[in-house]
Amino acid sequence: MNTNTLMLLLLGRGSEPFPWIFIVVIGLAIAFVIVAAIGAVKRRKELAAWAQQKGLQFDPADDSSFDERFNEFDCLKQGHSRYAYNVMTGTISTMPICAFDYHYVTGSGKNRQTHRFSAVIIKPIFLLGPLFIRHENFLDKITEFVGYDDIDFESTEFSRKFYVKSPDRKWAYDVITPATMEFLLASPQFTIQFDTKQIIAYRNNCFSVSDFEDALQLIMGIIERIPKDIRERS
Repeated sequence: MNTNTLMLLLLGRGSEPFPWIFIVVIGLAIAFVIVAAIGAVKRRKELAAWAQQKGLQFDPADDSSFDERFNEFDCLKQGHSRYAYNVMTGTISTMPICAFDYHYVTGSGKNRQTHRFSAVIIKPIFLLGPLFIRHENFLDKITEFVGYDDIDFESTEFSRKFYVKSPDRKWAYDVITPATMEFLLASPQFTIQFDTKQIIAYRNNCFSVSDFEDALQLIMGIIERIPKDIRERS
């Protein structure tokens, strides 16, 4: 069979595509939806089991209140059609915790994009101050070059690897002690933000169960390393 004959079979004898091509495309689309649904169910079961292990309540339902409940966290105010789901709530070491997946949409029509990520929020028993911590990227280095610098610390390695912002530099220095720098350098990468009451750790993708555990331990580790006198005077 030559190339022309094969093309005629694939495209049809006239201008209309051969019907089975549509059947294959539709079949693949259905298969993709089924696989995604099976994966979502499996993930919900894994998260429910982790929540039960931690003594947390698990609720897979959508909750569109998070952008108002945690309105200081910019990551929860992006785009539109925002809601949390697979929400796990309770207390860890007497501190309220909320772990969840999050959905939002940017653009519309052909430019519409759906985004999903996960996060953990813990509310310590003392007051906090605004603080933002994440690993540095190439854009940060460019903005630093033109004078928009973040907060630097005594540790050159920490300052080189982490981008830190706060309207109160003293608070940043009080929280990010040498012990905390060492802890963060050895920990998995997450973006961390403090508001006045809570701390969030997140990434721009959905967590595995082990990621939720890592994010939980990261926040707990930061809280434990905040000097006692700072916690008591809050």
